[in-house]
Amino acid sequence: MSLTKKDISKIIASEVKLDTKESADIVNAFIETIKSNVHKCTVKINSFGSFYYKLTPKRIGRNPKDLKSYIIPPRKKLFFMASKITKGSLN
Repeated sequence: MSLTKKDISKIIASEVKLDTKESADIVNAFIETIKSNVHKCTVKINSFGSFYYKLTPKRIGRNPKDLKSYIIPPRKKLFFMASKITKGSLN
């Protein structure tokens, strides 16, 4: 089972006594804030974790079917590192 944005907004709406649309706007604004700022710097949320990205280098890949090689271009990958508190609550 997955927890979707819609589920998160319903939970926020019930706990904070907001309208579901308002809580959905809050969740969307939070996600957009992370997306727009992660390119500039690491987004750290205390007691939860950090969002950051790494640039993967250019490398050679191979198609397993025909064994032809090709170049995989460099990419930006988004990573999340959980805090000790979050890791502790999971274990």
